[in-house]
Amino acid sequence: MDHLARARTLLAQHPVVDGHNDLPWALRKQVRYDLDRCDVGRDQSGRLHTDIPRLRAGGVGAQFWSVYVRTDLAGDDAVSATLEQIDCVDQMLARYPGDLAPALTADDMEKARAAGRIASLKGAEGGHSINNSLATLRALYALGVRYMTLTHNDNTPWADSATDAPGVGGLSPFGHEVVREMNRLGMLVDLSHVAATTMRDALSTSVAPVIFSHSSARAICDHARNIPDDVLSLLPSNGGVAMATFVPKFILPAAVEWTAAADENLRAHGLHHLDTTSEAMALHAAFEAAHPRPIATASTVADHLDHMRAVAGIDHIGIGGDFDGTAFTPSGLDDVSGYPNLIAELLSRSWSESDLAKLTWGNAVRVLRDAESVAEGLRGRSPSNATRESLDG
Repeated sequence: MDHLARARTLLAQHPVVDGHNDLPWALRKQVRYDLDRCDVGRDQSGRLHTDIPRLRAGGVGAQFWSVYVRTDLAGDDAVSATLEQIDCVDQMLARYPGDLAPALTADDMEKARAAGRIASLKGAEGGHSINNSLATLRALYALGVRYMTLTHNDNTPWADSATDAPGVGGLSPFGHEVVREMNRLGMLVDLSHVAATTMRDALSTSVAPVIFSHSSARAICDHARNIPDDVLSLLPSNGGVAMATFVPKFILPAAVEWTAAADENLRAHGLHHLDTTSEAMALHAAFEAAHPRPIATASTVADHLDHMRAVAGIDHIGIGGDFDGTAFTPSGLDDVSGYPNLIAELLSRSWSESDLAKLTWGNAVRVLRDAESVAEGLRGRSPSNATRESLDG
């Protein structure tokens, strides 16, 4: 049996848990959540990276849907937009019940897999979504959010981002309290997008495993969005999982400078650099015609996973593609149908099927179960009513 056939066979038993997919934001931008105008139950190739037929073809068994909102939405506007994103996921679950299964727990994930449905979880991307309110954090958890990325591309008042100037030097006292409250709830602390100082502060505070929902290895591609080796080496003692991303500018050194120039081209035309609308993609295509783009491949991602396995260990790695949250994807990982190509590449590098089963399914399910166990042990702790003003001054 060739590697690709073996990969498909393995994924039928141990499907991918993908840590991060931005389909809800793409639906907001393209059709304002109108699923009649964009039926993701049908192939949407050329328009989106994600739809149900391609999730099935890719061997995806569980998806953390990002309920991301941009950081230029602040305060109550960010909270409202996050609620709209949550509602979008709920609309998808109601519309496609034969394919998508609501999931709040590790047991729910296992039940969905047994039933042949795709377990659907929610992750909030950026602490600005809670507007400095622990009560809002708890409300998001009640609405099904099972991880929160502490920052996005910009700092919050209580946590430093990887791609902003240092603010509080990692986590402020209120930031530490956010982590503690997430532990109490059973919400995974997501350290993608945060500064290395924030990573280390969160790991020093969290008594539950953390995740990186879509980050790769800084030793392979020296980008601030990636994870330094000293942090990767802390994951075994914490129990956490680092989920490698596919975004070319984070995984291929040659793509870093090119993407910065392409993003600046969008801004020069009055568009946001994260825009993936047809207008933005036409501008990208014209830019690429004049300036050929360095191409990442499944092998590029595999290089990161090889390194992450060597440093953190096989029990502490996973996959977080970031589909529909990036304008460009690697060759062979063009959309969510491409996961078998990555597994085939790892098989060609002599990864065992037991190791691949941990990478695709086992580690992500285990980390959520462990966070649930920690929360059960903290059940006697009262909810925190601390404010940023009371802790940070």
